Amino acid sequence: MTKHHSTHVFALALFSMLLLTTVGCSQGVDTAGMPVPTTTVGTDIDDSVITSRVKSALLANSDIKSFDFKVETRKGEVLLSGFVDNQAQIDSATAVTRAVPGVKGIQNNVLLKGKAVTVGNTVDASIMTGRIKAALLADPSVKSLDIAVVTRSDEVLLTGFVDSKAQMDRAIDIARSVEGVRLVSNEMSVKK
Repeated sequence: MTKHHSTHVFALALFSMLLLTTVGCSQGVDTAGMPVPTTTVGTDIDDSVITSRVKSALLANSDIKSFDFKVETRKGEVLLSGFVDNQAQIDSATAVTRAVPGVKGIQNNVLLKGKAVTVGNTVDASIMTGRIKAALLADPSVKSLDIAVVTRSDEVLLTGFVDSKAQMDRAIDIARSVEGVRLVSNEMSVKK
């Protein structure tokens, strides 16, 4: 076996172990004590593949600024979120996503940008996003790794899949409590 080949085998084994650990640890119980709808390891891997394919397709499309999108997938249902310049980009993103193999449905929660963005506003939004993510991570009742945070100016968009309505409400409250947040838009979904 060549050194190059053994490196690839090792990397694949390490990736597989990390993926299985992450998937295995991602199952939980909601705050009401009811079991959370689970997925199989195979479904989680399929969802990761679909997410990667959608991100690649969005990146390859010159009409879409794919860096402005967050893409999440659960059981083949793709959740698009973020901010874009115009409705045509939203429509193109939906069409591009629909063409990706394995996509069973699309929930398009992409919002139109408001005012022009400056470098300072971008830095401020990044800092605010970091504060919100830190606050979500600090709260044990919220599975914050399943929640995406997108900030534009003083507006926050929360997306992703949560275990319960209670987790959703708590995440919104946490985001609203962060200094500088004017508006929180909720595009989270309860896991099915």
